[in-house]
This record gives sequence, structure tokens and C-alpha cells, in this order.
Amino acid sequence: MTSWMTRAAGVAMISVMGFATGAVAQESTNRVATMTDWSVFADKNPTECWGVSSPKETVNTKDGKPVSVRRGDILLFVTFRPGAKGETSFSGGYPFAPGSTVKLDVDGTSFDLFADGEWAWPGTSDDDATILAALKKGTTAVLTARSAKGTQTKDSFSLRGFTAAMDEAAKQCAQ
Repeated sequence: MTSWMTRAAGVAMISVMGFATGAVAQESTNRVATMTDWSVFADKNPTECWGVSSPKETVNTKDGKPVSVRRGDILLFVTFRPGAKGETSFSGGYPFAPGSTVKLDVDGTSFDLFADGEWAWPGTSDDDATILAALKKGTTAVLTARSAKGTQTKDSFSLRGFTAAMDEAAKQCAQ
């Protein structure tokens, strides 16, 4: 099983467990810290800790014109668990166009995330490490994607508190 397939199974498990949605994450009793624009959660069975944030700005366009669309939770995650030191994932709140990628731009440095359903993530743990380092140095992360219906989306996340949140998530999972 490839790394992204393993991640997809893990993300699906988190979703089924009810931890991946913003509404549940905001009401969850396993929040251990809030660092400016990022929240940290920890779960002990199985051991898993993550930092998560929602976008500060969302722009949806079709044929170059702004449109109003219905989207689910839009969340940027970094997850720590035994054997995984900072996996980045993105939930766009809609099904991405089949075969597409999601562009992650951190202060002018771009990365491609593989999209599957409503989720996107880097292809390898080396990519995760590079992205994590960029996010820790950055001020803004912008994710640009295309929905299965052809809508272009651009979600901007603040990275204020990101490094402190990642340090706390790693500490909670003893990484």
C-alpha cells in the first residue's frame, strides 16, 4: 500500500471517529491547547495528536467570476502518531476534480498535494517534512483547488501560532 493510500485510510478512520469535522473538532473534549489561529487535539487510543485550523479567507470562482457555493468543513491539519512525525492533510469541504492536485503555497513556495475525494496530502514523508518546515517559517498558507463541478477555490490560512501548535502536538504524542 502506498503512503497516500495509508494516509487515506487513516483520514477515513478519523472521519468515521468524528474527529475530522470542524464542528466536532470545535466541540471536542480532546482539545489540549489553542495557539493563536491553531488548535491542538490529542487522542490516546489510538495515539494521535494534531493541529488544525480553518481558513481566514475563502474565494470561490467559476469561469473567473466569484460564485457562492456550499462547502463542508475546510480544514488544514498536521497529524502526529507513532511512526508519523507531522503529516499534512487538507479537507476542502467538497469533492476535488478527479485526477487533480491541490496547490499549497507557503509565502511563495509551492507544493502539490494529491487529491482523493474531499482530501489532499503530500505523496511522501519527505514531502511532509519539507512542507512542515515551510509552514513553520511561513506566515500564510494558500490552498488552491478545483472541484468536481469545475469551481476554483482558494483558501487562505494564517500560520500565526503554527509552530507552537506543532510543538505541542508533537509533545502530546511524545514525538
